[in-house]
Amino acid sequence: MSQSFSQNQARRNRQQKLWQQKWSLKTKAIVWVLSISVLPVVAIGIATYFYGINLISKQIPQVRLERAKSSTETELALQRQLSLLLTAMGGTAILAGAIAVFVTNRAISRVNKVAATSNDIKNRLRPNSELTQTSIANEDELVILERNISLFTELLSVLVKDKETEADYSQLLTKITRWVRESFNQEDVLKTTSEEIRKALNIDRVAIFCFNSNCNGTFVAESVAPGLPKILGVTVSDPGFEAGYIEKYRNGCTRAIDDIYQADLSDGDIELLKQFAVKSNLVAPIFKGKQLFGLLIAHQCSRRRFWQQSEIDLFAQIAMQVEFALDYTKLLEQVDTKADKAQIFIEITRSIRQSLNEEDVLKTTVEQVRKVLSTDRVMVYSFNANWSGTVIAESVIPGYPKVLRSEIQDPCFGQGYVEKYQSGRVAATNNIYQAGLADCHISLLESFGVKANLVAPILKDEQLFGLLIAHQCSRPRDWQQPEIDLFAQIAMQVGFALDHARLLQRIEAEGVQSQLLADTIGSIRQSLNEEDVLKTTVEEVRKVLSTDRVMVYSFNANWSGTVIAESVVLTYPKILRAEIEDPCFGQGYVEEYQSGRVLAINNIYEVGLASCHVKLLESFGVKANLVAPILKDEQLFGLLIAHQCSRPRDWKQSEIDLFAQIAMQVGFALDHARLLQRIEAEAMRSQLLVDITRSIRQSLKEEDVLKTTVEEVRKALSTDRVLVYSFYANWFGIIIAESVVPGYPKVLRSKIHDSCFTQGYIEKYQSGRVVAINNIHKSGLADCHIKLLESFAVKANLVAPIIKDEQLFGLLIAHQCSGPRDWQQPEIDLFTQIAMQVGFTLDHARLLQAYQATEGNSN
Repeated sequence: MSQSFSQNQARRNRQQKLWQQKWSLKTKAIVWVLSISVLPVVAIGIATYFYGINLISKQIPQVRLERAKSSTETELALQRQLSLLLTAMGGTAILAGAIAVFVTNRAISRVNKVAATSNDIKNRLRPNSELTQTSIANEDELVILERNISLFTELLSVLVKDKETEADYSQLLTKITRWVRESFNQEDVLKTTSEEIRKALNIDRVAIFCFNSNCNGTFVAESVAPGLPKILGVTVSDPGFEAGYIEKYRNGCTRAIDDIYQADLSDGDIELLKQFAVKSNLVAPIFKGKQLFGLLIAHQCSRRRFWQQSEIDLFAQIAMQVEFALDYTKLLEQVDTKADKAQIFIEITRSIRQSLNEEDVLKTTVEQVRKVLSTDRVMVYSFNANWSGTVIAESVIPGYPKVLRSEIQDPCFGQGYVEKYQSGRVAATNNIYQAGLADCHISLLESFGVKANLVAPILKDEQLFGLLIAHQCSRPRDWQQPEIDLFAQIAMQVGFALDHARLLQRIEAEGVQSQLLADTIGSIRQSLNEEDVLKTTVEEVRKVLSTDRVMVYSFNANWSGTVIAESVVLTYPKILRAEIEDPCFGQGYVEEYQSGRVLAINNIYEVGLASCHVKLLESFGVKANLVAPILKDEQLFGLLIAHQCSRPRDWKQSEIDLFAQIAMQVGFALDHARLLQRIEAEAMRSQLLVDITRSIRQSLKEEDVLKTTVEEVRKALSTDRVLVYSFYANWFGIIIAESVVPGYPKVLRSKIHDSCFTQGYIEKYQSGRVVAINNIHKSGLADCHIKLLESFAVKANLVAPIIKDEQLFGLLIAHQCSGPRDWQQPEIDLFTQIAMQVGFTLDHARLLQAYQATEGNSN
């Protein structure tokens, strides 16, 4: 029962509390004011009234006894006074209540206004909130005000956070805008944008998708978190935009997808996004020149992401800033391009007019033109007599085929094009498939990967020398008129420069050639080194003749030979050290060159050369050549040869005479160098003998003497192994000292039983015999001796006896293991003298040791 009462009491309390909450503040205030002001007055009046009634009731009987007559009047008078008191009390209560209600209304009205104002503000801030549906008249204004203030506190906190976020995003937008605008080209703009947005918004991937035709495109920039697939460079052939959505992007729409599986995407779009591990994405369009350039795309891959409106707004604003930056870079590029084109025209003109070398003129032209036009390839095509030709200069970006030195036979060219280019025609083809070109011409261009080209003629001596050609390989290109004009002007300047260079070369040829002859003679006569003489010769001759290759060919005994010096233009094959077997040379050419013949061939196909000779020259890419003999010791040492590879050449008589004179001077210089080298070699060997003798004589022990000997001799002779072989009593022996080049077997301490040695060799070595074998297989050695030497990997050797105490102590032996060796007489003499000095030193060491032993015993 008690529990039931408690439950009922709690229910009544809740109902009372709920009922009280539904009262307005005004009602509550009036009730409380009336209760405080009226009730005490009423209570006092009623208490006074009843007290008076009670007093009258007690005193009236006594009064009646005393005054029977007047008691009734007195009772009535008292009752009237009590009634009047009660009436005054009621009036007082009413007046007090009215005053209290008036004061309360004045006090509560301001609270009502504040509550109404707060409720109005709340309704504006939260128009869809359920709380806004409650009428302020039905609730306590203080409760409403308290609730609204609490709501305002919450909203203010959110607003502060939003303002802080907005400020951060504003600052971030400013920074990114500055970084993007500080980029001076499109690539930097896109790269900076993707990097900075990903860092700022903590996104897994930010990429920029650039449209091609038909809404296809490629991801041209990307910043991606580690561990996620990279999509940079990926081409999407069919992005699968939903119907009409590409138009929304064109209209500037930004699209935010919190979950790709709940966004009504097509199966193709979902599959594409799954390949990139995408769960949420954000896409904003990028415009360039009022055209849809591409899309700025954010991918959240680690989880779904609910994009905030502030993030979406920031993303759209950054995309807009990228648009401005792209337009700005385009404007800068246009301004810079105009300035660059004017400057490049001046620079190219200055460069080619300052140069007297056709190769340098053409190389400078193609390099600079490719840069200023930002094209994939620029080349110079030079014509032959039949209007076929060769690419003689090229500048091409990596990734496209190189066509330098390609010989091109264009069957379409002679059909009307020659006269047009001769008269100055410039052809600009934006798309080779839409220009009405012949199939044969298209096939030729396709082989070079060409999509668009620009062609201008180069006139030299008022004749069509060749074509200056620009190739766009990555895509078709709309050539602008300023580009075409600049291209034509440069081609014209190239022709002028070639004429100018030719004229100057004619005027200065005699003086230059005479000076060259004097300089070359001076250079080669100052050199004591045959290699330096030949190297200087080929370098200087190639420069003065402006030819493609100059080389020195040295003969062997069978009139085959080796290219021992070469200077060649970079684009042609190097043949230095090539061993050439010319089967035609011995058929009458030797005597002619021995007698000083100089051969000038303007075109190898028009002089009746043997087919074997033509094939040999073709293998080196030769079209024309110039050959003069080099005589050394009055014998045919070799040939000085000039090759023209780019085209046939009409050799001038002055060039031929200069070439012959230089070849003759080279022979004199080689004789002079050989004589000086002999003199210096003798001096060097004498000094070497003195040094080695001093070194081994400073050694006081036999072991040190032998070790020093083999080390110093191996270095002096530049041989592979030097050893000392010491005999036993039966003329067998052991290797007691060795110095060997790494890579060859070590034979130190090897015991050798040479069954061939006793058969007549002892007496010869005892009498001082020295043996020099250039090739062990061609010197008539016994098989047993050859096998022994082969076990040590020996191809050639040098042997001298070591005499100690006038007895054959052993042998000093030098081994050449890398190949046969032609031992020179000065080397043999030096080796013999060192072996003799070793014997003397061993005698000296033995006497010194004996003396030291005697001194030791006496002490």
